[in-house]
Amino acid sequence: MAQLVRAEPDLAVVLHALGDPVRLELVRRMAESGETACSPDGLDVPRSTLSNHWRILREAGITETRRAGKARLMSLRRTDLDTRFPGLLAAVLAEGRR
Repeated sequence: MAQLVRAEPDLAVVLHALGDPVRLELVRRMAESGETACSPDGLDVPRSTLSNHWRILREAGITETRRAGKARLMSLRRTDLDTRFPGLLAAVLAEGRR
């Protein structure tokens, strides 16, 4: 089986992904809970739009996906992001709490 090689996140792409309120809310939820389902409760967003938000976060290198049966659970690539951009995620999450 081929091994998946993840590209390092690019700052402009990460900032673009974090600049949308829905995606930022998804990141906050993952930061608080560790993982979140692909269709989290309490978000009034059409499923197709939500799928697009998840794709943007994944392609930016912000999230990773784990399958659990039929469910897909998303989590932050926090270690990768903190290594590449020290303090960025903490600053973004702190700003959202104000």
